[in-house]
Amino acid sequence: MNKSDKQVIFTDGSCIPNPGRGGWAFIALSDTNDKNPTEWHVSGGDIMTTNNRMELSAVIEALEFFTGKKEYIIYTDSQYVINCAKGKWSRKKNIDLWKKYERISDACNIQWFWVKGHSGNKYNEMVDLLAKQEAKITK
Repeated sequence: MNKSDKQVIFTDGSCIPNPGRGGWAFIALSDTNDKNPTEWHVSGGDIMTTNNRMELSAVIEALEFFTGKKEYIIYTDSQYVINCAKGKWSRKKNIDLWKKYERISDACNIQWFWVKGHSGNKYNEMVDLLAKQEAKITK
């Protein structure tokens, strides 16, 4: 299976302050082999939450958006999400979201890639901005 057979997604979460008003966002690309791929920009928020909940919510929302898809490449700047998803770190908090993640991702093959935040990656910067905007407008 080549990269174009997999759904490519960038995710991020934000909380202002932490804990406080939060936002999550993801951008999905239709075909990374295309010079101008179709992009889906999806975001939302929560009134009282934490940054880690928003980071994980972005992944869950993306997987729900593409229900039925089995192959994913997910880029995130969240070590928390990657390490907990891979079983490297214990899932001591946000158990409700981790249970939801498990249900949604059970039949999926997910390749995780860490992106250093605020390092100039185009899509990471875009999801960061979307998540922060959601956190600011969530009431």
